[in-house]
Amino acid sequence: MSEPNRRMILNLFLHNAGAHKGAWRHASTKLDEIHDVSHFLRIAKKAEAARIDSLFIADGLSIEAKAVQHGPIFGFEPLTLLSAIATVTGRIGLIATVSTSFTEPYNTARIFASLDHISGGRAGWNIVTTGVERTAFNFGLEQLPAHAERYERAREFTEVVLKLWSSWEADALVQDKTSGVYADVNKVHDIQHQGDYYSVRGALNMMRPPQGRPLLIQAGASEDGRNLAAQYAELIFTVQNSFEDAQLFYQDIKERTVKAGRSPHDIKVLPGIHVIVGETEAEARDIARELQQLGSIERSVMSLSNLLGIDFSGCALDDPFPKLPDMGQVNAYQTFYQMVKKIVDNEQLTLRELLEKYWVGNGQLSIAGTPNQVADIMEHWFVNGAADGFSVMPQLAFGGIDAFLELVVPELQRRGLFPSEYAGQNLRENLGFSPL
Repeated sequence: MSEPNRRMILNLFLHNAGAHKGAWRHASTKLDEIHDVSHFLRIAKKAEAARIDSLFIADGLSIEAKAVQHGPIFGFEPLTLLSAIATVTGRIGLIATVSTSFTEPYNTARIFASLDHISGGRAGWNIVTTGVERTAFNFGLEQLPAHAERYERAREFTEVVLKLWSSWEADALVQDKTSGVYADVNKVHDIQHQGDYYSVRGALNMMRPPQGRPLLIQAGASEDGRNLAAQYAELIFTVQNSFEDAQLFYQDIKERTVKAGRSPHDIKVLPGIHVIVGETEAEARDIARELQQLGSIERSVMSLSNLLGIDFSGCALDDPFPKLPDMGQVNAYQTFYQMVKKIVDNEQLTLRELLEKYWVGNGQLSIAGTPNQVADIMEHWFVNGAADGFSVMPQLAFGGIDAFLELVVPELQRRGLFPSEYAGQNLRENLGFSPL
């Protein structure tokens, strides 16, 4: 069944210097600004002026000390930064990652409800389980919990958060000075949750979020990740670098959503795209070559090792890519394992060749071209069942974001693929989801 009034969704992924790991070394990057909040506020205001649907900040809770030599790892804590952005914007969505493995449901429900109130109904939660073993060491654990357990915990965690957001009925707040009734006690409910992983009495200590609940986003493509998305998510961020793989994923997640008792239109699939835009193709290719020369092969090895949970640091870069273990032995990010396994099974690559050819965007689709060329690929994926929109990751923050906003977005609007005005006041309304 075709979706009425379907239009492309655009989410802008925020990085301090750019999505490319060598972006901080590029001549255009202003190093004195990449850790300054005003840098992000400027980007947010430009993105909203261009009518981008949402901003997204990923997060991690650990670093490898030797990785800091090769560039920025993580920046500001996402919810703090998005709260600052909320004060200078009025319509654009604000999405942040919070891990279900290393926080508590009550805290998560409270901080996202707070952001939703601060922003007037524009918050979104990217639900992740975290697959980096080093993170576990920062939270009193000696090893990362098993993949299946992380997702079992994530399901219950999400259920608790949803109960907490609903613990205040929509009209519970009375604020009647005459009667002295601030809130109706019959409309504020302890959730009394008792499960396998969490015991939470509730209720949340703040009123119902303006959207009813913040938008739910998921980013895992393992079996467990897909099932979690099909059950709860409204957006899913995905990693595919070919149209054919994206089509297969798109069809699979829509079918799973139906099996979960929801409409296929209730979830929107947004593949990640790393993008370089030039006024000419030659200009875009030149920027891509510059960035490739500035990128650190050592940091790419670290990134691959972290995401797969396999230490590649002792492997010779120009030897054949080492044999991968069975997926059942992988306790890190199965999404990336599946992608890398398919590549190395189909091509005879060295470790260096894999990193240089496919790891520019951690496996996402990478495009370098003119506004028309970029828009052509995005339109092809959108109209042919591979995407409902995109999570856009400009390779350069300085200049690269402006190029996408000023050149590609207007081209998508000219083609009738992307709207020129926001449709509603909150994120759920703007994306066309039914009010709660």
